[in-house]
Amino acid sequence: MTNARRKKVTLQQVAEAAGVSKATASLALSNNPRISEPTRQRVLEAVEALGYVYNQRAASLRTQRSYTIGLIIKDVSNPFNAELTSGAESQLADHDYSLVLATTDDDLDKQSRLVQTMLERDVDGLIFSPVAQTTTASMQDLMQYCPLVLLIPYYQKLAADCVGMDDENGTARALEHLIQLGHRRIAFVGGFAAQATRSRRLASYRDTLQRHNIGFDPALCIASPVTLRGGYEAVHQLLRLPRPPTAAYCYSDVNAFGVMLGLRAAGLEAGKDFAVIGFDDVPEASLWHPSLTTVSADPRGLGEKAAQLIHRRISMPDAPVRRIIMPSHLVIRDSTAPPLRERSN
Repeated sequence: MTNARRKKVTLQQVAEAAGVSKATASLALSNNPRISEPTRQRVLEAVEALGYVYNQRAASLRTQRSYTIGLIIKDVSNPFNAELTSGAESQLADHDYSLVLATTDDDLDKQSRLVQTMLERDVDGLIFSPVAQTTTASMQDLMQYCPLVLLIPYYQKLAADCVGMDDENGTARALEHLIQLGHRRIAFVGGFAAQATRSRRLASYRDTLQRHNIGFDPALCIASPVTLRGGYEAVHQLLRLPRPPTAAYCYSDVNAFGVMLGLRAAGLEAGKDFAVIGFDDVPEASLWHPSLTTVSADPRGLGEKAAQLIHRRISMPDAPVRRIIMPSHLVIRDSTAPPLRERSN
């Protein structure tokens, strides 16, 4: 029994089988828009019939592209980031790009190392959620080497494409809902104090309270990691106050889940004894018990938009900068209700 290795099929053989030139076959395999759909299908049929394996490395040498996009985010434990990654990956796959994922754990030194690694890997573009201490100058320098799309729209002096969430209006809708239910002692839970996103949501929280002549109490604002533990510990801190809140607006759904677990440990139930609102509307929000009222920010759509922007920037380097703010809306579920005293009247 021989163990002869199967002879490698060449692109020229594919082209001959499809009745096209080698250049046309190559363009068809790279999804070049100049190639008609019938021609592309003939090439793909020849590929399948002959068992041809497309050499991406050789294609990269010809086109000076790696067909990879880097995605740098802070962590993957948050379901929001998992949904965002899935949306970006799906959209990029439609353009034959692969996604290279890295997480910074909100550490500036680690972020610097990861950016350098991405550049060394010759990624064609970078989708980037920078840590709080990242400077405008450092990102301007990065843009000299690599197309960039930011997942945070707060660097106003940076001429970079970006996509972000409507933090202010989303927060205002959450607070308005709680105030309409009768809550006046409303906590703000979660997020690190240095985060620009948290700062914007906290500013909207204060403004909304002020519009309703409700005093701002800094004791009700608890910064914490964006984790279940962060929300769990924050609500216990709040419940120990001389005048504890009756509701909490949370930086993220993950923090809100932690708050709800902490309430249960204290013998209380969200939506019955205490109102809880999250932010993100991750898939688990509708499955949690009780189901979570939350600000829907469409994380998957955010990833898709970011992928579209980076592909556009690669294809049209001189295109005008785009800043996309994803709309938000409040999804009311079972975790919110009027304060107990309001229901007893």
